[in-house]
Amino acid sequence: MRPHGQDARAIQAAFFRSLHTIAASLSLIALVLAPVCASAADASTPAAVATPDPAAAAILPQLDTGYYRQPTLPLKQNENYAKSSADVEPYGGVKPYKEHFLLQMEYAGAGRGLPEPEHVDSVKIGFLGPIKPTVSVATGGKSHNEEKLGVAMMRAATLAIEEANAQGGYLKRRVPFELAVHNDNALWGASGSEVVDMAYKDGVWAIIGGIDGANTHIAIRVALKIEIPWMTPGDLDPTYIETNIPWVMRCIGDDRQLNYLLVDYALRKMDYQRPCIIRSSNRYGRFGVREIRDSCRRMGRPSVIEMAYRGGATDFTLQLDRIAEYKPDVIFHWGNGDDAARVLNAIRARGWKQPFLTCDRAVTDEFLEIAGANAEGVVCAYPWNPERQDPKLEAFREAFRKRWDAEADTYAAHAYDGTNMLIWAIQNAGLNRAKIRDLIAYRTEPFHGITGEIPLSSAMDDAGEVFLAIREGGKWVYHSRDDLGIPRGTVIEKPRAEREVARAQ
Repeated sequence: MRPHGQDARAIQAAFFRSLHTIAASLSLIALVLAPVCASAADASTPAAVATPDPAAAAILPQLDTGYYRQPTLPLKQNENYAKSSADVEPYGGVKPYKEHFLLQMEYAGAGRGLPEPEHVDSVKIGFLGPIKPTVSVATGGKSHNEEKLGVAMMRAATLAIEEANAQGGYLKRRVPFELAVHNDNALWGASGSEVVDMAYKDGVWAIIGGIDGANTHIAIRVALKIEIPWMTPGDLDPTYIETNIPWVMRCIGDDRQLNYLLVDYALRKMDYQRPCIIRSSNRYGRFGVREIRDSCRRMGRPSVIEMAYRGGATDFTLQLDRIAEYKPDVIFHWGNGDDAARVLNAIRARGWKQPFLTCDRAVTDEFLEIAGANAEGVVCAYPWNPERQDPKLEAFREAFRKRWDAEADTYAAHAYDGTNMLIWAIQNAGLNRAKIRDLIAYRTEPFHGITGEIPLSSAMDDAGEVFLAIREGGKWVYHSRDDLGIPRGTVIEKPRAEREVARAQ
């Protein structure tokens, strides 16, 4: 039977009085418990959680934009792309309407408004690298020969994760970091699928990896669709960063910078007149020498001949017979370290004395074992100076040696730096992919890594100094441009579209 009139109103009033009583009781309990909870939080929460890193503190307040607004932070802008000398700039005789890669790409999506998950058991960072070869339908054999490089990267990333966990893991949630490892088997479609699995099955917040330029190009386009930060410590392909994808960044100097230094050394300093190129026939070799080929031509001393060989080859008779016809006075090489050693041995077996200039992959024990005494005098472009005196670098080497019973190479060192850059961004930005990306993109000061200072350009490429590694007296000696007095062409710090003439006279 339903109550009517005054009885119904009396019951309703009693009900609301009881609600007020319950609410008051809960408020009192909250007031009593609040100091206790606050004290517990103060005792257990590290200062790093309450106080962001100074480099992040200036950025973080601007990132709470919700779904539809953009941060009111200045975009990075460079006046010259990749510190290119005017006499080697592409299309130097043409004044362009627009020059790309000088203004930082802006992320204009809604990702900053996504809420953090309520619960996580760990904070995962994805890893994609060539850690084991598979059979390639395209080549009919091994899909790649870069597993040594990939394993070194994976080990260093693992070490960085373990060190972060030893310091408390992801501090805001008191949960560990975790590395979700995936193999890059050098097949485009498969590599893209690994990125999908990392993002949606593993639930990673950022990805580190990439060595092979072709596969990484595909993978970062998948990352663009997913909207997830991607850091590469191993793909030196200049075109990787020229995709204009705002989620992509690199913590190692690229082949463009290495090419410029080699050409300046060979042509501007040593004054060689007849350069030639021998390289691997894969994409690494083809793209690796682009700026050598183009710069030599633009400086009026084009490569007299360029020959390619199949990776893993042992007979270079065809290539060297053709090269001999053109009588070069310096030889540029681009390929893996073992290939470089076999090419060098074949050159020296003919009694040729030309200087042998090659890429960073020759600075390995494998190259030295195969080349033997022929390694003396070899000049390699190198993205950093491993002889730099830095306690953090020595601590990393010791920790890597202890953890893996192996020496850390350049790929390991840069993977360690790249992983720590992502960890720094996650610790400060929280579990939001867009904000993780923003912290790295909008940071104005260089990262201080074990490989040295890592200043990111407007294209989010490592714009730090690169070096030459020269085999002298049975060891590698690392030289900066200034150490050797290597001249540089005129670098015009002004966008080409704004210059009165296309090229300096």
